[in-house]
Amino acid sequence: MPQKTVVIGMSGGVDSSVAALLLKRQGYRVIGLFMRNWEETDENGACTADEDFEDVKRVSDLLEIPYYTVSFAKEYQERVFSYFLAEYRAGRTPNPDVLCNREIKFGPFRTYAKQLGADFIATGHYCGISHENGVHRLLKAADTGKDQTYFLNQLTQEQLSDVLFPLADLPKEEVRRIAEENGLSTAKKKDSTGICFIGERNFRKFLREYLPAQRGKIVTLGGEEVGEHIGLMYYTLGQRRGLDLGGKKGEEGRWFVVRKDLEHNILYVSHGDESPLYSDGCFVSGVNFIPTVPKEREFSCRAKFRYRQDEQGVKVTKIDDKSLKITFDEPQRAVTEGQFAVLYDERQCLGGGVIEGTWKN
Repeated sequence: MPQKTVVIGMSGGVDSSVAALLLKRQGYRVIGLFMRNWEETDENGACTADEDFEDVKRVSDLLEIPYYTVSFAKEYQERVFSYFLAEYRAGRTPNPDVLCNREIKFGPFRTYAKQLGADFIATGHYCGISHENGVHRLLKAADTGKDQTYFLNQLTQEQLSDVLFPLADLPKEEVRRIAEENGLSTAKKKDSTGICFIGERNFRKFLREYLPAQRGKIVTLGGEEVGEHIGLMYYTLGQRRGLDLGGKKGEEGRWFVVRKDLEHNILYVSHGDESPLYSDGCFVSGVNFIPTVPKEREFSCRAKFRYRQDEQGVKVTKIDDKSLKITFDEPQRAVTEGQFAVLYDERQCLGGGVIEGTWKN
């Protein structure tokens, strides 16, 4: 039987490095593919992609696997970054990482991998996959603290059909240990944080380069003006830091954002009382079900409304195959337009969609 070929997305981080090592151990012919999605230097004038590619080369040489680099910067600008800016203009808080997976990593990347002769594509995501009788299910990772199914909720059956996730059963500590034991240069490399293309640079400064900010009033729900904001796009629902309202109304409780009024350019805040942040349900559009659309019009499951959140009990009502009304078992805090509502059962990610608005009983 001929050896199967896997093309793995290598980022220059420890996760994809160990994933490549494990695939080689499993007997696959492994090819590394490094993507350049953002052609720009950081605040210090250094191109971080160049540094990451050096790590890819070091790991690939050690593992004795071929590696390539490809630029999807044009596709990224058109399919991800333009959406990111449009959402911020509309006063929402987008999650471009979800779109990057659907539109780039499992889109043009997958096509390019096939041209390199891939039978399978792989990534260093912490999640699992099941391929049974032509049905592809996205499974939670063993390491629940690192599980990344939230970011993959928009993947289609075709996109999942030939995917391998080698880190499905490994905790992060074990991944680091494997990297160190095998002399991988990325073993102690710091995990990347922040939005996929922005990295760890100053977010406000970055956004200001693309969207003009307009200052406006900060007002309480009772109508009292308490300060000035620097541009509505810099704030998100529930935000506490960066409001510069310390000292007003004494020290008891904290200020936080409860609403943004784009039409009048007003940022509404509350002090101490968090009740305005809670809602009883939300409406969701652009829904992608994994593996297929449920037959039932209503069903119960669990859901997350942001990545760093425990799953919450919900009742889902299908408005149609692409839109949902979700009713929360318990009121939820700061459910934010533009983020993704992602559905789960015990083992698997059932898909998700974009939060369009919330409601209260």
